[in-house]
Amino acid sequence: MAINDSAVVPLYQQVKDDIRAAIESGKYKTNEKIPPEPELSAEYSVSRITVRRAVEELCAEGYLVKMQGRGTFVSKPRIHRKFASGRGTASFTETCKEYGMVPGARLLNRQIVPVRKDEEAFFHVGPEALLIYIQRLRTADGQPVFLENLFLPYEPYKSLMSENLNDVSMFDTIERISGLRPATTSCQRIEAVRASAEQAQLLNLSLGEPLLYLNAYFHDQYDHPLCIGRQYYIGSRYMFEF
Repeated sequence: MAINDSAVVPLYQQVKDDIRAAIESGKYKTNEKIPPEPELSAEYSVSRITVRRAVEELCAEGYLVKMQGRGTFVSKPRIHRKFASGRGTASFTETCKEYGMVPGARLLNRQIVPVRKDEEAFFHVGPEALLIYIQRLRTADGQPVFLENLFLPYEPYKSLMSENLNDVSMFDTIERISGLRPATTSCQRIEAVRASAEQAQLLNLSLGEPLLYLNAYFHDQYDHPLCIGRQYYIGSRYMFEF
């Protein structure tokens, strides 16, 4: 690619766009090592600083990953999940399998907790109601992707307190227990937040790294309230389509 010194688009952005296009077109394939900075610098006729910025931004966006002592490699594609109000909702397990990845789940916490105001309104319960809170670390091919925080009414789902919730789909488990399955969502909200010390440790990130926080209210196939998910996703490994 010829880099245009006089273009309005900065040089690093032109290099970044060209490398990203090479990844998306298959010129650079998943897990393939890209050329080192000196070689890219010569190829694009730009400084190594310009190349380094382009590569660092592609790493931050999840297209590339640096491996200490080995070089820079093309990352696996970000998990792309269709997640819109009114549509059928695929589970993370299903989505992983579509991408040829092995889904994983590790139970971190399981408690009976009092209901909060927004949960009262959603589940149509009084302030004395109890919920089950389940927290798990979700992975794809062993790599952390998000922290799952799920809230369900206690009485119909109290057997979840003794279920094995490691490496299983919560959607499938809920359906097996009740015959109901999360089918649609409402009141979705996505925010950009920074990883707390606990989240950074669990997700193997640096403190303060950006996360996508999704607050979603799930309805079953009969449009009745079923559960609430409050999830923290690593943005470079996951994306939503609305």
